Amino acid sequence: MSRGGSTSRIRRRALAALATAAVAASVLSACSPADAERPLVVVSTNILGDVVDRLVGEDVEVMTLMRPNADPHSFEISAREAARLRAADLLVSNGLGLEEGLQQHLDAAAADGVAAFAAGDAIDALTYAEGDAAGTPDPHFWTDPARMVAVVKALRPRLSGLPGVEPDDVDARVDAYLSELARLDGEMTRAFAGIPAERRALVTNHHVFGYLAERFGFRVVGAAIPGGTTLAAPSASDLADLVSAIEGNGVPAIFAESSSPDRLMQALADETGTEVDVIELYTESLTADGGGAGDYLTMMRENTRRIVTGLSQ
Repeated sequence: MSRGGSTSRIRRRALAALATAAVAASVLSACSPADAERPLVVVSTNILGDVVDRLVGEDVEVMTLMRPNADPHSFEISAREAARLRAADLLVSNGLGLEEGLQQHLDAAAADGVAAFAAGDAIDALTYAEGDAAGTPDPHFWTDPARMVAVVKALRPRLSGLPGVEPDDVDARVDAYLSELARLDGEMTRAFAGIPAERRALVTNHHVFGYLAERFGFRVVGAAIPGGTTLAAPSASDLADLVSAIEGNGVPAIFAESSSPDRLMQALADETGTEVDVIELYTESLTADGGGAGDYLTMMRENTRRIVTGLSQ
């Protein structure tokens, strides 16, 4: 082929590429004003992100910072996400000290005047009773669906007041979701009623089920990691005391978190003088779609099923 033919072919390809880029740019420019007009709600955790998504519909952009299967105590965000957080119309966080690795960004957004909603401010918070965290607030309120009801009700005016949002649409979605939460609460109540009182004993990675225990009549026997954060570390005496508590309470199953390795829980089970199963629960994070806990309601129902199965055997 001649050099002229080759040059001509290269020019045609270049022109085609430019045309394609021009079309793409026009499409993006046509879409961007509509996207820019939507209010932005930035949510810290994926559990709250799922709930907010259910309440606002398509008129609001929801950006959830925490990835599926992440640890809410230690996850990090990118510089771009941090910049968007500080430009949000509303920032929704869990509060009560949960987002330890994110706190500096939440504080920076507050200093910039970003409107903020902390779920912990909407509930009657429990405090830890033991360990290094004794006396501090327990942030794991979502294990009690009744407290999630309180959070959703408190979110209603904040979401319906966003610019460009139709309040009646938000009200309708909130009412529908509150009905689903009430249904979930009833299902959990009936399911847990089938567990004998002497078997309602919970042992977990760390103290994450205080609210569920209070709401549904369980005893929290202990946790492998003391306190309410995965960033703490157990001592040998802590673990020895927990093994004794497991044996003394006749616990048939202990519960590991899906977002954390279960090696410690397996070792605890092996140390006991009785047969103890280790059962995985979805406690602090949702999974990706198809992973077993893609949304809050599914997560709670699956955890309920696994707790009932583990403690009824």
